[in-house]
This record gives sequence, structure tokens and C-alpha cells, in this order.
Amino acid sequence: MNLLRKLNCLFHYYPKSAPFSSLISSFTTHQLTLTTFPPDSQIVLTTLCSNGQLKEALIEMAAPGLEMKFESYDMLLNACIKKRAFREGQRVHAHMIKTRDLAPVYLRNRLIIFYSKCDRLREARNVLDEMPEKNVVSWTAMISAYSQRGFATEALDLFLEMLRSVTEPNEFTFATVLSSCTGTFGFELGRQIHSLIIKRTLDTHIFVGSSLLDMYAKAGRIHEAREVFESLPERDVVSCTAIISGYAQLGLDAEALELFRRLNLEGMSSNYVTYASVLTALSGLAALDLGKQVHNHVLRCKLPFYVVLQNSLIDMYSKCGNLIYSRRIFDNMPERTVISWNAMLVGYSKHGMGREVVELYKLMRNENKIKPDSVTLLGVLSGCSHGGMENVGLEIFEEMVNGKDGVEPDIEHYGCVVDLLGRAGRVEEAFEFIKKMPFEPTAALWGSLLGACRVHSNIDIGEFVGHRLLEIEPENAGNYVILSNLYASTGRWEDVRMVRDLMLKKAVKKEPGKSWIELDQTLHSFHASDRSHPRREEVFAKMKELSIKFKEAGYVPDLSCVLHDVDEEQKEKILLGHSEKLALTFGLISTSDRATLRVIKNLRICVDCHNFAKFVSKIYMREVYLRDKNRFHHISMGVCSCGDYW
Repeated sequence: MNLLRKLNCLFHYYPKSAPFSSLISSFTTHQLTLTTFPPDSQIVLTTLCSNGQLKEALIEMAAPGLEMKFESYDMLLNACIKKRAFREGQRVHAHMIKTRDLAPVYLRNRLIIFYSKCDRLREARNVLDEMPEKNVVSWTAMISAYSQRGFATEALDLFLEMLRSVTEPNEFTFATVLSSCTGTFGFELGRQIHSLIIKRTLDTHIFVGSSLLDMYAKAGRIHEAREVFESLPERDVVSCTAIISGYAQLGLDAEALELFRRLNLEGMSSNYVTYASVLTALSGLAALDLGKQVHNHVLRCKLPFYVVLQNSLIDMYSKCGNLIYSRRIFDNMPERTVISWNAMLVGYSKHGMGREVVELYKLMRNENKIKPDSVTLLGVLSGCSHGGMENVGLEIFEEMVNGKDGVEPDIEHYGCVVDLLGRAGRVEEAFEFIKKMPFEPTAALWGSLLGACRVHSNIDIGEFVGHRLLEIEPENAGNYVILSNLYASTGRWEDVRMVRDLMLKKAVKKEPGKSWIELDQTLHSFHASDRSHPRREEVFAKMKELSIKFKEAGYVPDLSCVLHDVDEEQKEKILLGHSEKLALTFGLISTSDRATLRVIKNLRICVDCHNFAKFVSKIYMREVYLRDKNRFHHISMGVCSCGDYW
């Protein structure tokens, strides 16, 4: 090594407060002699690694006659880990094997971590298997590598192997392996691991507790997750976020929001993942005002706008009916993932804005930065269906079949085509398309065709499809309702009675309808014929007034929406008790004139309630947003964006 390089490295190593003359005095006849300093090779390696000069450090490592210490290897491997430098790390590993008989455990652990960070799990596992002695870090590092990359079976198998060894797992091992306890087998093993954790009194550890409640929440066992959460002696942002996310992912949106409020009052510190989970819950509730409040809170806290948080905001605003805000966030994103594009595309699709869906999809293709995935094409096809653009949708599906975007169509994409053809009135074509599919038709696909048969009065195909559905899903009340309505539309009253009798015989019950409306950042929920609301008397009095007023304007109750065997007067009374009508009526008496009404329904909105909402919009000059389980209905001046087909 030349003198200048040695001097430069030594100057960087030596404390800046020391006189420069003391450095010069260390040189004699171009030979570097250290007195109080470490050997020059260690100085050079330290300096090169700290400066990120990994290539130069490896050259120094390979210098003839240089005796490397284990600490130097550790330093080099850490530099390789930081840069994910696989080839360079392999050279360090090879040099270790060549020059040292047996590396210590900590250095072999570092190799496991290095190979794992470079996504070379086979090499990492080889290092573990070849270790004559392993400690808890060795096992945990490999289990973590498997867990983080989705190799749950391998992680669990290795954990069981660890239990058979002499090494005892610690709290970090348990916290790591629990993330792999998914699926039926994994969850059962996770419960056994929970018992082992309790036996070793580690259940109150914050990392272990967070992993436990996350495991239970992902398995849909939210009550067990809540028990774990409440038993934690202390909670951090990870455990709080895990339980809120658990409620939100299971669709228990009100519970997630209530828990967030409680923890916020208790002083919980939130991060971007917490807010993303809360926004998911608010999306389910369509609570626009609360969503805006959370958005403002994020801005005030000056949290970094990670992509996942921006994606959640796009989703929240679109599901709350405010696509302008969604698009504004989307357009201002410095970087977008495929989830960002999908959230915006699905938002437009659910609102029936087919033209905007296709334009955004073309923009995605033209930018060519993010490749479309299966969800992208589902959103585009659905948007074409809801937007009445069947020819464009069929062209895009044909491109999929020909492999243009590299996404192979699955059963859901075929279902979109059936829906697209059905909405366009091409029922026979949709039926033939199903027959030629490379998949076995699902209940959802048949249900889409049955809905098309009802709208377009195709009794022949509808009858076949209806009975096929009753065989596949005998417990689904919606199939009985649509088939009954199909018969009623053609005056086949005997068949209507047959379907209703069959429904009674099989004890099929409709899922209880529930609607809610947000006013002044408070959610008001209503069930059918609900009399639990504090202002129920006002609501029912106003409902009777609306019924008379709307009938004078041409409203005719659609009694076919009632399956009960009662007289017409009673049927009309039942219709007036539908939850979405109660929510709309409450909105009318609780808001100022011409204020927008936003109602969400947990089920598909019935035809009569849809007609009722159109009269609310027309007579009271209101913008009405109805969101059911399928799509958005934006009603303005009595005209709905769905074109009366949903």
C-alpha cells in the first residue's frame, strides 16, 4: 500500500484533537510504525467500511500476508448487510473458510442474517445446519427469515426442531414464530405455542403480546385477541395498532373506531400504520366527516406520508363518495404502487364512472412504471360494466386472454364479463359465455346472471339459473327473492308462492338489513322497523308524511320486495320500516335544506328503497349518496348514476 493512502487512513482514524506532528513522527523510511494505534490493516478496513468503500475494503482483506481478525470479518459482513451486497459477502464468507478453522457463533449468526437480507434462504439455512453449536440468536434469525418471506411451514418446522434441541426459545423467538401461525394447522399450533408462552411467563412481554393478539385477530378470533390486549401490563403503538387493525380487517368498523377513540384518550401515540387502520374502518362506515378529521390530524402531526397511508386516504375518500379528494391525493403522490392505482380505479368503478376508469388505465399503461395486476383488471372490467362500456370491456378482456398485460384471467374476471354482458341486455350471450368458460361457474357468477334475467325479464334462462342457485346456495335468501320477483314480473303467482313456501320450509332467513348515516361526526344506525333511536317518534311521523307526499308525486310502493304472506297494507307498512328509508328520513329532519345525504347499507338496496331515495332527491332538491354492498348510487334530481340497474 502506498504511503499516501496509509497516511490518509491513519489521519481519519486518529482523533482530530491530536497534533498532526504526532502522526508524522510515526513514519520512518516510508514504513508505518504504530505505537499506541491499532495495526494499520484494521485502521484501513475500519475507515473504508465506515466510508462505504466496500470494494476497496475487500481488496484490503485479500492483501497477501494480512492476518484478519474475527472482528474485521464482522465489520465487513455488517457493511455487506447494509448494502445487500451478495457477491461481496460471499467473498468474505469464502475468505473466512479459507483462513480460519472455526468461526465463533456470533460470526456465523451474522452470516445467517447476511444471506437472509439478500433473500438467499438456502445459503442461510446451510450456514445454520453446518453450525456445530447454535444459540438462541441462530435459531431466531433463521425462523425470522422464513416468517418474513411467507415460508410459514418452514418457520414452524424449524421452531419445532429448536424445541427438540438444547436451546430454549426466548421472547423474540416466540414473537417471531407466531407471525407464521396462519391457516388451520398454523393456528392450532399457535394456540399450543400460546400455552408454552404462558408456562414460561412470557405472555405479558410487549413483543410477545403484540404477536399473540395479531395471530388471533388474523384468525378471526377477535375476542381472544382483545383478551390478550387487555391483559398486557403495558401497551405500545404496535400492540394498539394490531388490535385496531384486527377489528377493521374483520369489518368490525364501529368497534375499531370506538377502541381508537378510547386509546387516544388514554394517551396512545399513533403512527402511520395506526392511522391507515383507522381509515380502513372509516371507509367501511362511509364516515366522511370523521375521515376528514383523521386526515387533518395526520397533517397536523406532520407524519411522513408513506404510500400505505396515502393509499388508505384514497380508499377512504372514494368509499365515502368524494372522488375529487381521492384523485387529488392520487395525483400528488410522489410515487405510486399498484395498490394506489387499484384504489383509484376501483373507486371510479364503484361509482359507475366507466370513462374515467378506462382513461386512468390507459394512463397507467402509458406511464409504464407499474405493471397492472389481477385486481387492476378486475377494477377496469367492473368499471366498464357499471359504466355501460361493454364493447371496451370485451376488448380489454380479449387482450387479457391474449396475454397483453401478463395477467391470466381467473374466475372473477370471467364473472365481470358475465356481469358486463348481462347489464347490456345480452343475456343469451352471457349464458353461452358461461357454458364455454374453462372454470366451474360459482354461485356469485350465476347470481350475476340471475340479476340480469330479472332486469331484462328473461324468464327461461332466469328460471334455470334460479333453480341452479337454490341447489348451490340453499341458505342464501337473496336468490329466493330474485327468483320470486322474476316470476312475479310475468304474473306467475303460483310459482311465486312455491318459491316462498320453499323458503319457509328450509327456514331461510334474510340477513338483517342495517343502514347508517353520519351527522356531526356521529354515526346513527337503523335496523328494519327500528324503534331504538332516541328520535324514533319524529322519524316515523315524518315517514308517514313522506309516504303521502311521494304518492301524490307518482311514487308506487313495490310490494314485490316483501316476501311475507300478508295483505298489501301490511306489506306497505313493512316497506316503510326498511332501514335505508329510516336513515334517509332521519337525515331529512336533522340537516339543513338541500344538504347532501349520505347513507350506507350493509346489503343490496331493494328496488323500493331505491325508488324512495329518488323521490327524496327530486322533491327535496337533495344530492343523495347511497352505498350498498355492490356499488355507489349517486342520485341527483331524481336520477341515479346506476341507471336503475345494480
